[in-house]
Amino acid sequence: MRFNGVAVLVVATAMLACGGGEKPAETPATPAVDANAGTMTGAAVAAAPITGTIHEVKMLLDNAGAYKFEPTALTIKSGDGVKFVNVSGGPHNVAFDAATVPEDTKAQLIANLPNTLGNMDSPMMMQPMEAWTASFGNIKPGTYGVICTPHLAMGMKMDIVVQ
Repeated sequence: MRFNGVAVLVVATAMLACGGGEKPAETPATPAVDANAGTMTGAAVAAAPITGTIHEVKMLLDNAGAYKFEPTALTIKSGDGVKFVNVSGGPHNVAFDAATVPEDTKAQLIANLPNTLGNMDSPMMMQPMEAWTASFGNIKPGTYGVICTPHLAMGMKMDIVVQ
């Protein structure tokens, strides 16, 4: 009899510690509308697919010992994609210069970049011929600066001009 009383007490304590039941479903936050820009803030942005040409940019250490993107400047259209390929001299990554990305475009650019941690940097590409592709779908015209974080001190940077 005494054992049953202890068992009931243990079960009741465990239920209280666990919250005693299911939690109600969370209600998603209603996105706020920025009256000045006419855009949604705080809302999730879906990745925009590549609908145009995929351009290739090589990331390399050349014969003269220079780390570089090749080409160092690229003009594309909104909807195009850019495939970055680690040719030599890695590890390399692709990091967008936040100062060159308009505030009303940052959320879309982040959504278009695969395998990031919610920032504007690619994963580190360690192996030769490893590639990473960024979509410029729904990206407004402008010049977007790109760097390779490990080789920035050696001048590894480029500009992507979206028309």
